[in-house]
Amino acid sequence: MRITAQEEYGLRCLIQLARQPDGQGLTLKQIGEREGISTANAGKVLWLLSNAGIVKSARGIKGGYMLARPPAQITVSEIISVFENADLEEHCKNFSGIQEVCIHNADCGIRPVLQILNETVRQVLSQITLAQLVHHECEVSQRLFQLQRAAPAAAMSA
Repeated sequence: MRITAQEEYGLRCLIQLARQPDGQGLTLKQIGEREGISTANAGKVLWLLSNAGIVKSARGIKGGYMLARPPAQITVSEIISVFENADLEEHCKNFSGIQEVCIHNADCGIRPVLQILNETVRQVLSQITLAQLVHHECEVSQRLFQLQRAAPAAAMSA
C-alpha cells in the first residue's frame, strides 16, 4: 500500500486540528505554515475532509477549521478512504499490460490476494484513531507494534 501525498497531508492537517483545544480552529494559512504545505494544498485537503464530514469550518474572529467529531471517533481508515480510490476494478485496468483489459480479468489468482491485503490494511487502520496519532512517535509506534502482533493471531483464528 502506498500513501499518497494528499493522504499524508490530510493526516497531518487533521493531527494539527486534533491538537487544538475544544472549539478552537485553525486557518488554512496556519495549517499550511505548521505543516510546510501551501495554503492551496491545505485548502484542497480540508475541502475534501469537510465534504466527508470529518472537519467543519466557522467564520469570524475565532473561526477556521476544526474537527467535526472528537479525534477518538475518527479512524485512520476513514481518513484514508476520503482520498484513496480502492476500487479493485480500477487497479486491474491500470495494470492490464498492453491490452485494454487484463487477460486474467475473468479468472485471476492475484485478485483474491489484493482483496485480502486491502481488507487487512483497512482493518488495521480502522483500529487506529486520530487521537492516538497526536502522541509522541514512540507511543504511536508502540501501539502499532501491538496491532501488528495481534493481526497474525486474529488472521489465524479466522
